[in-house]
Amino acid sequence: MRNDLGIQVSPKYFDIMSIYGAVFIFTMVLFPYVYMITRVFLEKQSASLIENAKLLGKNSFEIFVYVILPISRGAILGGATLVSLEVLNDYGVAAHFGVQTFSTAIFKTWFAMGDIDSALKLAAILMFSVFGIVLLEKILRGKKKYNFTSKVRPIVRKQLKGTLASLAVFICFIFFSFGFIIPTLQLLHWSVLTYKKTLNIYFIQLMFNSVWVAFVATLLIIMISIVIANFCRMEGTWFSKLTSKLTLVGYSIPGAVIAIGVILFIIQLDHKLQWLYKMIDPDSITLVLGTSIIMLLFAYVIRFLAVGYQAVESGFEKVGKKFFEASRMLGKNVTQTFFQVDFPMLKPAIISGFALTFVDIMKELPLTLILRPYNFNTLATKSYEYANNEMIHEASIASLIIILVSLCAIYLLYILGDKEKV
Repeated sequence: MRNDLGIQVSPKYFDIMSIYGAVFIFTMVLFPYVYMITRVFLEKQSASLIENAKLLGKNSFEIFVYVILPISRGAILGGATLVSLEVLNDYGVAAHFGVQTFSTAIFKTWFAMGDIDSALKLAAILMFSVFGIVLLEKILRGKKKYNFTSKVRPIVRKQLKGTLASLAVFICFIFFSFGFIIPTLQLLHWSVLTYKKTLNIYFIQLMFNSVWVAFVATLLIIMISIVIANFCRMEGTWFSKLTSKLTLVGYSIPGAVIAIGVILFIIQLDHKLQWLYKMIDPDSITLVLGTSIIMLLFAYVIRFLAVGYQAVESGFEKVGKKFFEASRMLGKNVTQTFFQVDFPMLKPAIISGFALTFVDIMKELPLTLILRPYNFNTLATKSYEYANNEMIHEASIASLIIILVSLCAIYLLYILGDKEKV
């Protein structure tokens, strides 16, 4: 505006490196949590709700305010809770934009000041904040549930025309542009300028580190999810229900808090196993697990078990127990039944859970920054290091690869969704 159009505008109105800029970034990248959950919920509602409201003389705006919003309150609150937890867990945006949050404070007190006690206290306060948000969500949602005793007739989409159609496309395009098109095009432009400098053998090592760590952690998560989900399906006891709920705890706890807990646990375990290390190798160091990749994998499993478990559990719910019981009556044991009967029917759920978990681990930052072994980098950590050192252009290629992996996972999920509909 200043250089090409000669318009003098105060730079303070375009200062995105502030708390308002961070709010804008979080809004653009996290609104799909609310959108997707609410959309899935509304797709399952009956068209009779809207038709009855129209018969009573309500217009479209009144139907939205008095019918759609009240029945969607649970879904909206659920999505908003996930957004709140993601914002509390974030470190990259807050640190780069200079916004003081609990996550950045934990990093500073621990690494910059070396004050572990203060970091633990901050982590405890953050934990109570998370539990407070989850409790508030339960209170706001209450016991209200919306069920139908008769057959549900799905809502038929209305074809917009003229000005309304153009306005709808324009509004959707704005969010899509700010959330994906503009940032991706900018990253592509920067990658063309810097690919000769960044694309080398070391960058290939970064890609290998990211892929194999995410793959191994995701494989462990899916295997554990299958065992727990199958156990909960077979057993209807209070212990199985408690186990199912405990799998969700890790995802609600910020990464920095999990990292502190994992470090304290692994250090204690190393001290307990010191006699075994000395027996194997008399010159062994004390912190064997604490300086290895095992600690990072362990933290990934705790943090993202809920993602894989939710997908696998939904698959088991669709399969049910009838095929399992029929197989057992035909003389097959539990293991044979799982691999010959359950597993083929669970493949779509397992693949979708694997893809979602893999993408989440690929782009994870706080856990990896704290728990990675010495001189071990991933695409996410290297992209953050470039950005933190004001080398924004150099961070573009690593960011683009993470975006590409995410797009492949989304495409895979859509293919699986189409097959399930058929």
